[in-house]
Amino acid sequence: MSENVVRVLVADDQKVVREGIVMLLGLLPGIEVVGAAVDGEEAVRLVAEQAPDVVLMDLRMPRCDGVEATRRIRSGHPGTEVVILTTYADDDSLFPALAAGARGYLTKDAGGEEIARAITDVRSGAAGLSPQIQARLLEYIARAGAPGAGGERPRPEPPARPVPVAAQLPDGLTAREAQVLGLIADGLSNTEIAARLFVSMATVKTHINNLFAKTGVRDRAQAVGYAYRNGLSRGE
Repeated sequence: MSENVVRVLVADDQKVVREGIVMLLGLLPGIEVVGAAVDGEEAVRLVAEQAPDVVLMDLRMPRCDGVEATRRIRSGHPGTEVVILTTYADDDSLFPALAAGARGYLTKDAGGEEIARAITDVRSGAAGLSPQIQARLLEYIARAGAPGAGGERPRPEPPARPVPVAAQLPDGLTAREAQVLGLIADGLSNTEIAARLFVSMATVKTHINNLFAKTGVRDRAQAVGYAYRNGLSRGE
């Protein structure tokens, strides 16, 4: 096989969209589709099995969304780049995806030539951003550089609390669930947790449902007490 061929994995939960993207990519020179995933969980698994060069990733998917899948892929498989291909171009979709490690971001009105260019760009180490997304980033940089109220620049958010070591966690909690639990104990709302961890609200709710089930707590007040008893809060 030619070294110039880029091996691509497609992840999208809508069958007609997923199959359409696979078909489109199959017509483009220099691209080989090595798999198709129905959600983020399967995308992470297939990346481990197939080691693609690039994942073309949707954002809104069940079980594991595109942001979380991107984070896990970039952490565990740094040789695989991610290009987001989504319907959404708002700040709440764009910036968490880029923060998770995506090097490309396109909307689903992109044509085959634009998709191919983004794939080859990220494979070569460049960013693969549509003109619309580039414009939004420039607007964001301009806003961030402008003085805030009273002539002060906006202060950055404090860093997310460290991820606990899984081996030290009670009741089968994962590191991410323990991190979310700690942020609940810090008094953060679901919206604030999502922003702090750069994940979607759906992902936060999934983590909360899972940690509630594992720990046997019924509400946030009990969750805070559990966090304090088990050393998972800053106030310990």
